[in-house]
Amino acid sequence: MIVVEAVSEPTVEIRDALNALLPQLSASAPPLDDAALARLLASPVVTLFVARREGRLVGALTLVQFPIPTGWRAWIEDVVVDESARGVGVGARLTAAAVEAASAAGARSVDLTSRPSREAANALYQRLGFERRDTNVYRLVVEG
Repeated sequence: MIVVEAVSEPTVEIRDALNALLPQLSASAPPLDDAALARLLASPVVTLFVARREGRLVGALTLVQFPIPTGWRAWIEDVVVDESARGVGVGARLTAAAVEAASAAGARSVDLTSRPSREAANALYQRLGFERRDTNVYRLVVEG
């Protein structure tokens, strides 16, 4: 059974599980310390969802929501499912929870990006009804 929940309080369990998952998402992601996790969870625009399978935390997703002049925006970021739990519906359950929360908040759409090399993830998003957009995504790295 897969259980998805929104995280409201930072715990050592959540921090350690995220630090085990993040390298499976990005080789360059630094580990989260207690302060970084607390800052993430304190943000009024962020909801961190986690998925448990048989009690073990096996996935995470970040939903970012914010108002802009054209409406309420919802963006899914940093979706990661542990290699041991892929293919059993964890990603689908996390995404469904995020879409439900965004819809309840008034979002008319939910956006996300996924690298083309993540074939299973891209197939999942398409199965869930996400459509590929004809757009360019740009990034400027700002050293701070």
